[in-house]
Amino acid sequence: MTSAVVVGSGPNGLAAALTLAAGGVRVRVIEAADTLGGGLRSGELTLPGLTHDECAGFHPLLLGSAFVDRFDLTGAGLAYRWADAEFTHPLDGGRGATLWRSVDETASALGQDEAAWRGVFGPLTERFDAISEEFLRPMVHVPRHPLSLARFGAHAVLPAAVLAHRWRTPQARALFGGVAAHALRPFGTLMSSAIGVALTTAAHAYGWPAAEGGSAAIRDAILARAREHGVTFETGRTVGSVDELGRVDVVMLDTSPRAALRIAGHRMPRRVQRAYRRFRHGPGAFKVDFAVAGGVPWTHEPSRRAGTVHLGGGFEEMAAAEKRVNAGRMPERPFVLVGQQYLADGTRSAGDVHPLYAYAHVPAGYTGDATEALITQIERFAPGFRDRIQATYVRSATDMARHNANYVGGDILTGANDPAQLVFRPRPGFDPYATGAPGIYLCSAATPPGAGAHGMCGYNAARAALRALR
Repeated sequence: MTSAVVVGSGPNGLAAALTLAAGGVRVRVIEAADTLGGGLRSGELTLPGLTHDECAGFHPLLLGSAFVDRFDLTGAGLAYRWADAEFTHPLDGGRGATLWRSVDETASALGQDEAAWRGVFGPLTERFDAISEEFLRPMVHVPRHPLSLARFGAHAVLPAAVLAHRWRTPQARALFGGVAAHALRPFGTLMSSAIGVALTTAAHAYGWPAAEGGSAAIRDAILARAREHGVTFETGRTVGSVDELGRVDVVMLDTSPRAALRIAGHRMPRRVQRAYRRFRHGPGAFKVDFAVAGGVPWTHEPSRRAGTVHLGGGFEEMAAAEKRVNAGRMPERPFVLVGQQYLADGTRSAGDVHPLYAYAHVPAGYTGDATEALITQIERFAPGFRDRIQATYVRSATDMARHNANYVGGDILTGANDPAQLVFRPRPGFDPYATGAPGIYLCSAATPPGAGAHGMCGYNAARAALRALR
């Protein structure tokens, strides 16, 4: 029987394992940590009874993905929950903007930008299933829906600073800018709109759901399906070389390109070795989890009902902060993403004390303490927040890298912020998962479609491996 070893048990490693096993391959997963799941882990980080997501908190690209549809994760116990509003962007003075699931409801609140918002996101939302089918595959492929992909690409290829000119009001520009900032790219660079356009359209099409019980519930559903197909697991073991794995037909590496070189570089052609060495990681994330009594007292009232809140002031202020972070300098007022998953999933709270998830964008490998800057940004839009904090749990950019070796320098996007790598990642070619070594594949978020599309990198890589086995 054909056999495979998957190194790493993040969502992509688990998806690769399940996909291979469903294809008739005997699969073993080896994980260096004591707990499976990578970015899909949850725990009581601050106080007993509060459930915090350790990395991934909302999952806008999970619903409708080929991997989730094929393996019916809801049938394996996964339940999705939504807050009233998908995300908001407060501005100074209690102003702000809100993204509701409905394009019309969102647009109608944007005043003179109503028609422009509807003009961009209305057609994309109507075609989102076809569009997402395209961008959740390798960038270089023959499209099944070329017209829908072209409509999406016409917006996605633009610098965020250019696309933002479609809107005139500070509210609409900030609403888009906060989502574009997820790319961790300067707003003036090509394709810096891509993630913002994709995630905004996903919010209108499916919302930004949280997993009931924590993001670890997604891991648990994949594990349940994998065990049904006979996948076995080994934790607490670091693989130093593929030579340790014995005779196997397929090796899937859910690792960074740097780690893939360490494990299997001696079997790769020199051109692939060079490409993996050149692979660029982006800025980092500095994460603070809070236990908060009574929730966050946002002055922008809709933010009290939103699953995600983006903090960074107006579009120009965010653009300056992202440019500074990419230049390796810490901004005084960093972009901060706040997750209020408990508004979607009340099981995460303990009475009137709630878990709050927040991270700031910081330079790659940042060794400083951004806790105060992060708290100050929240306090700016929610005076009195500081007095409600019951406990904190801090994970710096360097802590993120120690906690998960794929987050090099704290880069939770695994290099997806680089425009060239967004198209040709991790190296040019028609098979981005192949390492050039027979039977060895890279299946981490360093491959298409990248971070945020939980499992799709591993699913695509495993399908490539199964085709090669035939």
